[in-house]
Amino acid sequence: MAMSPFAGDDDDGLMNEINMTPLVDVMLVLLIVFMVTIPVIRHAVKIDLPHASSQKEETKPAQVTVNVQADGTVLWDDVPVTGDALQAKIAAAAQVTPQPELHLNADRKVAYEKVAEVMSAAQAGGLTKIGFVTEPKK
Repeated sequence: MAMSPFAGDDDDGLMNEINMTPLVDVMLVLLIVFMVTIPVIRHAVKIDLPHASSQKEETKPAQVTVNVQADGTVLWDDVPVTGDALQAKIAAAAQVTPQPELHLNADRKVAYEKVAEVMSAAQAGGLTKIGFVTEPKK
């Protein structure tokens, strides 16, 4: 008496496992195909890279500080100047290459008319870059 229902069968060729050899062969062939075709297909992104040069870098322009004090005195780089001397210094600074930046620092108590005169002289003299220097409230 057999305990197994298939014990009496003479079918010894029946296998319960899948034969992996053909699957492995197919996978290896696909791997080789992909390894050959991927270098041929190039996905390149065009990028404009910066070019190095041996030219001298552009120098930063000089700064000229003009202070207008509360009493109306005008200081050019901490040296007192008169109206005519201010116009002459502005004209000389406008001829320099690169043109310097004019930093205008006015006292809170000075009349706006004096500040406007300095700005007008700078524009008439040919200076194009004027910056206002302020101090925070205390």
